[in-house]
Amino acid sequence: MQTLESLKRRIKTAEDLRSVVRTMKTLAAVSIRQYEAAASSLERYSDTIASGMQMLLWHHPSVTEVTTAGPHARTGLIVFGSDQGMCGQFNEEIATSAIDQINGLYDAGAAEVMTACVGVRPVGRLLDSGISVDQVFEVPGSVGGITPAVQEMLVWLEDWRRRHHLRRVILLYQHRQVETTCAPTVVTLLPFDVGNLNNETSRRWSGASLPTFTMDPGILLSALVRQFLFVRLFRAFAESLSSENASRIAAMQAAERSIGEQLVAFRFGYQQRRQSSITEELLDVITGFEALSQTDRPAV
Repeated sequence: MQTLESLKRRIKTAEDLRSVVRTMKTLAAVSIRQYEAAASSLERYSDTIASGMQMLLWHHPSVTEVTTAGPHARTGLIVFGSDQGMCGQFNEEIATSAIDQINGLYDAGAAEVMTACVGVRPVGRLLDSGISVDQVFEVPGSVGGITPAVQEMLVWLEDWRRRHHLRRVILLYQHRQVETTCAPTVVTLLPFDVGNLNNETSRRWSGASLPTFTMDPGILLSALVRQFLFVRLFRAFAESLSSENASRIAAMQAAERSIGEQLVAFRFGYQQRRQSSITEELLDVITGFEALSQTDRPAV
């Protein structure tokens, strides 16, 4: 049977752990707002890049030819996971989705699929499934770390495409839907959606005069493409990190409920043990009193 002191220690440990869990929930909630705000802040910049593409296509429709990919193109898949644990099934779900995506690409006739990961947690699951991982990137620890991470990935991405002759690059990350609910999302980074770009040229220009440019179309296209890639990678990082923290909140809520149930059981056990101890002490006092009373009683 557990002693009162051991039960006290267990109650104290559970209360401290619950305090840590609540702190982690608060930090995760704050982080979600920051990452979502960072992703939203790119909307106007993304519209500016789209307007630049629209202007370029008006004058040089043939530039879209460099963005096409055949049905049997070599494909690169970038999977966004996490470096930290305590986020429920976040990494397991994204790894499972990556395996399904790779199998689907091969079924569709892809010549070869090369894989890279953001975060070390999904890597083990992919390796166990026989999928090799070319590169593993660290997950940024804050909003301020996303831009350097994207810049590093852009430099690596250009070399990766050239070395493996990749004509298609796909991003796979978790997207937060409602509160703590997330779902894997597939976004084509390259090639561009030519049909969508052509649709942009049919829209009326919002300004008072038609736009134009004087620089080389190839140089302008290269600059716009780089910014386009930056926006999509930044959004993938931000939404993945937001989803990671949402999953962490869900995991911490489950942990908090479990700790609460344990605390109820520990406190009930402590109360029972304390009551038993008090009862035993009272019985000892009564027994002693009766023994003394019999000893002091005069013999007849």
